[in-house]
Amino acid sequence: MLRSWRLLGGTATTSLALAAGMLGAVPSSAATTTAGPVSAVPASQTPHLISTGPLSQIRQLVQCGGTMYAVGSFTQIKRNSTTYTRDNIFSFSATSPFKVTSWAPDVNGVVNSITFNNGNCADAYIGGKFSAVGGTTVKDIAEISTSTGNVVTAFGHSASGQVETLASYQGHVIAGGYFTSVNGAAADPYLASLNPATGKDDGFIHLSISGNYNYPGVVANGTRVYNQALNHTGRLDLVMGDFTSVGGQPRQQIFMLNLTTRPTATVTGWTSPEFDGSQGEQAPGDTTGYPYQCATAEPYYIQAAAWSPDGSTIYIGDTGYHPNNWPTGETPRTGLCDAAAAFPATLPDGTYGPVTSEWINYTGCDSIYAAAADASAAYFGGHERYSDNSQDCDALGPPPAMNAPGLEGLVPSTGALMTNSAGTAGLYSRGKGLGADDMLATGAGLWIASDNDDGAQMCGGVFGLSGICFLPYPGQ
Repeated sequence: MLRSWRLLGGTATTSLALAAGMLGAVPSSAATTTAGPVSAVPASQTPHLISTGPLSQIRQLVQCGGTMYAVGSFTQIKRNSTTYTRDNIFSFSATSPFKVTSWAPDVNGVVNSITFNNGNCADAYIGGKFSAVGGTTVKDIAEISTSTGNVVTAFGHSASGQVETLASYQGHVIAGGYFTSVNGAAADPYLASLNPATGKDDGFIHLSISGNYNYPGVVANGTRVYNQALNHTGRLDLVMGDFTSVGGQPRQQIFMLNLTTRPTATVTGWTSPEFDGSQGEQAPGDTTGYPYQCATAEPYYIQAAAWSPDGSTIYIGDTGYHPNNWPTGETPRTGLCDAAAAFPATLPDGTYGPVTSEWINYTGCDSIYAAAADASAAYFGGHERYSDNSQDCDALGPPPAMNAPGLEGLVPSTGALMTNSAGTAGLYSRGKGLGADDMLATGAGLWIASDNDDGAQMCGGVFGLSGICFLPYPGQ
């Protein structure tokens, strides 16, 4: 199913996202996880969106201390029989029975991302497309108190374009998005490191990001950073977006940033000809190059990434529909469009350089927007209907293709679909809606952020879970 852009006018995380959610000062990909896999049956009593109301979406879920924070585009949420008015942001207990807190900041537009600095849960940094929080005028970025919901005015609160993704690393707030300047500084468009006290660009990230994707028939697509995913140590950051040059090096779709170098973070050598175009576009019937360009309506397609617990593998989730100039009915599928894939994080000698995929699992022309992982599974969510479906497009192909609506768990070593006990469908399922937009793996289980499109509210066969589903580890 072709979808040329992500929903509700924003993008995130990783989404990061792993979208770049935070557990205290530690990125969600760094959260301690159980061996897994998570249960296919969701926890009860979690808050959720109103399934029959206007189109609403949870963009990101983040944990700080014992509290979960949810951001997105919504005006009401519900838990059990109680409905709460909440404007695009709210919080609730991270443990059962997941009670909603009284915290209710008034944000007048979509919030794409939220992060915390160095484990300080007293204040949150939010980014998106909004112009006020309470009675304070802001522009797409702000620091707010997690007790009062008020803007912390000492932190600069003005970006020239929407903020898509936020993360934190050792006293740096890393902001990515459409902006070309933030808090008065234009030195680092699209991705900037901000001082957590003042919001000023501190110069730690200086990459001169530029360029966009151009090939015959492609739709207009501007330079942007869309999502990011920190590894388990928080020292490496996968940054996704629409660009062709980063830090003076050719990069497309995604790059790896080393946050340990000084005085500035540096772009590593990690990349792949499967998505960066370094070996050219493979033409139909040709054996050279790679089919790295997707359908002209979806030129930017790597929108989610996650790290394996040991940091050796990078999982990516893709949109893209099908390869550009893809002959009608041609199978098996090739390339990365509308697929989940695994790549080594380093070369065999431990250095960073060009790599190729370890496996690719095709949905059959449905998009993936979120990824997470533990030791036993790589999880992918979107609006996919099928998995292991390389032999068809927009239909279920021959075996091993199976139904796996909205969520799939894949075997980390092979990419094979984890199935139910009967072996007749995927182990996991979720109401597709527009598509799962973020997933957060914690030591307790897997949180999934989504929407209420077309009344979508099912997760793991349980209804009443629009927007938020939590799959715990067995025994939790």
